[in-house]
Amino acid sequence: MNTPKDIVRRLRALDLARGEIAFVHLGQLGFLLRIGRAVAGCDLFLSPLEGRLVPPQLVAEDVVGIDFFFGSHDHADHIDRPLWYALARLGTKARFLVPSAVRNSVVEDTGLKPVQVIGMDDGDTHTVAGVRMTALASAHERLERDALGRHLALGFVMSAGGARVYHSGDCCLYDGLQARLASFGPLTVAFLPINGRDAWRLTHGFIGNMDVHEAVELAGELAVSALVPGHHDMFAPNLGDAKECAAFAKAKYPDLRVVVPRVGRILRV
Repeated sequence: MNTPKDIVRRLRALDLARGEIAFVHLGQLGFLLRIGRAVAGCDLFLSPLEGRLVPPQLVAEDVVGIDFFFGSHDHADHIDRPLWYALARLGTKARFLVPSAVRNSVVEDTGLKPVQVIGMDDGDTHTVAGVRMTALASAHERLERDALGRHLALGFVMSAGGARVYHSGDCCLYDGLQARLASFGPLTVAFLPINGRDAWRLTHGFIGNMDVHEAVELAGELAVSALVPGHHDMFAPNLGDAKECAAFAKAKYPDLRVVVPRVGRILRV
């Protein structure tokens, strides 16, 4: 573990300029994010699990004071039920945003108060801790819905303090995604997966995402200020190439900044 135990306090203490954000990568698509006055836990995966290459960086006590968390879809490395259960036992006051399709099971499994767990679906907007959160459907290989038509995977556009951030969760490109993102206006940062997909992974249970080139194309066409690649470092059969991400961006979109974060380090954009 190389992440300072007081990393949440350090994020809160930052004097950010208008339009600036700060973040800390904790492995996979898990980020601590300071946006506006809030600190958010985005797809945090802090529980031990066999095969993980990035060990848990923090424990529940280190993140109990975060303003809100979101879990983009119901996989253990995105909605970390043991972590959320521990946070409930510690009396966290945070809000937890999840796809509506899994909200009830999250409440039952974690013991969080129902009022704390906010179910969202494609196009829904909710403001929490001063951050405007808009949910967009994500295609985790495909756009999947439950029997009631609710999307099983979401990304979130977060707006506060003059900054606008997109965290896609696990997602492939799909028709209309770029246009929908463009409708929000300029994005400060896009957190996107780059591990890709192929036949071997799919037949072995690794559901796919954007690859390096698709993530760069999306960020480049949107003229995002910075692309932060994720989902490339956690499990050996499902890695991505962050160096290729930066190299392709430099070749095709020279103005696109690619920030390849080091786990546990505070970065500002």
